[in-house]
Amino acid sequence: MTNDDLILQTILPVTHDLGGFKVHRTLPSRPRTMIGPFIFFDQMGPADLAIGDGIDVRPHPHINLSTVTYLFAGAIGHRDSVGSDIVIEPGAVNLMTAGSGIVHSERSPGEERAKGPALFGIQTWLGMPEAAEEMDPAFEHVGRGDLPVIEGDRARSRIIMGSLWGQTAPTTTYAQTIYADIALSPGGSVPIDDSADERGVYLVEGDAALDGLPLDPTTMVVLRPGITATLRSERGARVMLCGGEAFATPRHVWWNFVSSSRERIQQAKEDWKAGRFAKVPGDDKEFIPIPEVPKTVSYP
Repeated sequence: MTNDDLILQTILPVTHDLGGFKVHRTLPSRPRTMIGPFIFFDQMGPADLAIGDGIDVRPHPHINLSTVTYLFAGAIGHRDSVGSDIVIEPGAVNLMTAGSGIVHSERSPGEERAKGPALFGIQTWLGMPEAAEEMDPAFEHVGRGDLPVIEGDRARSRIIMGSLWGQTAPTTTYAQTIYADIALSPGGSVPIDDSADERGVYLVEGDAALDGLPLDPTTMVVLRPGITATLRSERGARVMLCGGEAFATPRHVWWNFVSSSRERIQQAKEDWKAGRFAKVPGDDKEFIPIPEVPKTVSYP
């Protein structure tokens, strides 16, 4: 099988150095805005921050999307305007549904700062079906022990969202979604079936190949619809599989706002500037001002 037979697109990352750690972003991109409902895909780290340091993402707003935070190492404290206050650790899932509007902050917990925080994980945003875009905001934490794990052929795959390999994660989905963390030991392999309209395969670290075609780290490949393949690693790897149903209508992105309506994004901009979003209990003294030129935008 050739590259063109298997891979529809290859999306190279845009890398941002945030001082102490890097973020590699593959979605949204000029070649492609979405893979199923996934409209934002960031790899944070890996990084080991200095003792006393940490991440401090001040309160900021979202609309019409759900965010998914999944860590390989470290811990992040999450607070939001619906009253959630929880620390996410490796292997668990934080699903935050913005709906009509939510504000949240993300900060390194004190115990992490004291020992020098590790930071390594994936943050994604998912577009919402139009009928669900303006639902009430909500938050859901799913512990690592509640997520299905499939083991075999020197591979260990944790299903984060959706149904794969005969198992289903309990994490809420609003559109058909697949999302998995695949850890391959040396010589390990796992089948990639045609379980969704659109599928992306992302090599986090290590070496891996799809039907003999090598993957590049921090790079997303979009598989052709209906194709099946085998993911293998010679020396060990970590790979994310993501995707789901193809959206019939586009989603627009501007800063932290995602919507099927550009007018709704404009309204959200005005609401944030005017202070009309709800506050985050326990973290309401700071906020991120709206930027003149955001780093996250949709592309025509």
